[in-house]
Amino acid sequence: MSGHRGLRVIPTWRHGQQRLYVCRPDGSNAAWYDRDAARVNLLGEDEEEREAVLEALAPFLTGPVAVGPPPVPTPAELARLSLHPDDDLAPNRPGEALLVALERDPAPAHRLRPDPRRRALAAEQSVGDALDRLDGAGWHALHSVALPGGDRIHHLVIGPGGLFAVHSLNARRQRVHVADPMVALGRHEAEPVLRRVRSCADRASYALTAEVRPLLVLDGPAAVRVTAPPKGVRVLRDEELGGLARMGGVLKPADVEALHAIARDRGTWERV
Repeated sequence: MSGHRGLRVIPTWRHGQQRLYVCRPDGSNAAWYDRDAARVNLLGEDEEEREAVLEALAPFLTGPVAVGPPPVPTPAELARLSLHPDDDLAPNRPGEALLVALERDPAPAHRLRPDPRRRALAAEQSVGDALDRLDGAGWHALHSVALPGGDRIHHLVIGPGGLFAVHSLNARRQRVHVADPMVALGRHEAEPVLRRVRSCADRASYALTAEVRPLLVLDGPAAVRVTAPPKGVRVLRDEELGGLARMGGVLKPADVEALHAIARDRGTWERV
């Protein structure tokens, strides 16, 4: 769209969020409008251009906005901007490691039983999507955080309520029996799942030099029986994850951003 002095408004997407850039006739940027922050960031000091920018953006403004130069980036933002894309874990999709493994080594077409990796993937995707929806409440989720030795944190969530290493377990239409450290699904043999969940949380605590609490999420169980409350591990059904949004009082927003910047760097996890 054209505006005063030949300015054009061009929508773009950055990190999953839309920004409206105001471009000069020579293609350089004069400003951008950040809808989420309700702010117009001016890249020049020309007062006449300021008025032209606001005139060009007028049809797109959804309410009162702050207008001024871009805010000074925080240390967390600077760390993110300096991170090489190959080392940034933030773009990982829920179940990223399983998606890659299935692509590289798909199960034979003649296999009679479903590939168990697909059940595990379904759980990670379901739980991961629920965690991603907490973003609006000030939480950040990272998925498929690889650890030395082949282990993996399914999801790491950081927000006002603290840090959690989340392990997803596909329990669709099955009865679950939790007897620390064992977890049994239906008639399957019990496995020491809680031991692994604690281990991943301990390694995350070491890497981030902050307390990371272990959390086991059961995806779609028919029933859950807990013999005794597991020591230090929360066990939730997938539909209970929204309750994390109500937790607070542990981390300030600046601390959440700083820890997220450290956690998303692949190098943080190389020696844990």
